[in-house]
Amino acid sequence: MAALRLSRFKVYDLIRSGKLPSFTEGRSRRVPVDSLATYIRNKMEGAA
Repeated sequence: MAALRLSRFKVYDLIRSGKLPSFTEGRSRRVPVDSLATYIRNKMEGAA
């Protein structure tokens, strides 16, 4: 949430839609750094 400056709801929405890959570790949802970088790169390419 902090890295993307988005609300918790929006981040979970991106995860549910498959746009932001994640995994569950125990009861926590984790987003790998490379998945976050890929998501940001794709958004930048789409904006250009």
